[in-house]
Amino acid sequence: MKYFIGCFFMAIALSCQAQSPKNGWISLFDGTSLRGWKVGDNAETFSVKDSMIVVHGNTAHLFYDGPVQDHNFKNFEFKADVMTHPGANSGIYIHTGYQQGGWPEKGYEIQVNNSHTDWRRTGSVYGIQDIKEVFVKDGEWYTMDITVQGKRIIVKINGKVVNDYIEPADLHRTGGDAQRMLSSGTFALQGHDPNSLVYFKNIVVKPLP
Repeated sequence: MKYFIGCFFMAIALSCQAQSPKNGWISLFDGTSLRGWKVGDNAETFSVKDSMIVVHGNTAHLFYDGPVQDHNFKNFEFKADVMTHPGANSGIYIHTGYQQGGWPEKGYEIQVNNSHTDWRRTGSVYGIQDIKEVFVKDGEWYTMDITVQGKRIIVKINGKVVNDYIEPADLHRTGGDAQRMLSSGTFALQGHDPNSLVYFKNIVVKPLP
């Protein structure tokens, strides 16, 4: 009996490991629906096809609203596979919060843009520490990795560090940028404009101490 019980629990352990790409990684997207995500205005901008979140339509933002960490993350490593089509603009917001409409006021946007007319390219901490270099091509999948720990944001594209931003300890913003800083919050995917077509898949997070 002890042998069978031991095998049973070993099988459960192996199964749990198989469900995660790495120890500590948690999926935020089930590949079949937008369950656990929330969008306000222009919800039709986001759809699911072939295990991807398709972003195409009027300006809108899709916020993670699911049970992982009660959708409130402070220190973490976030990964997603992304593909842009020519002229597309999008972004991944961090430490943000749900809004019915408009551009998210809380947190930072990590830019997704390889050929849009906006010169701020993929990997920029938008409007804060921007980069002009283009590291990936439209029409090709790449992995974006965003790590936040304390006051530091590290952005990697296909494993290469393209941005390393440290927020000043005495930072104080005012007006519409008052919440444009690291605190804690959820993630959001951006639908920028009707001419932009972007795909996201394999969206995972690893909470950090």
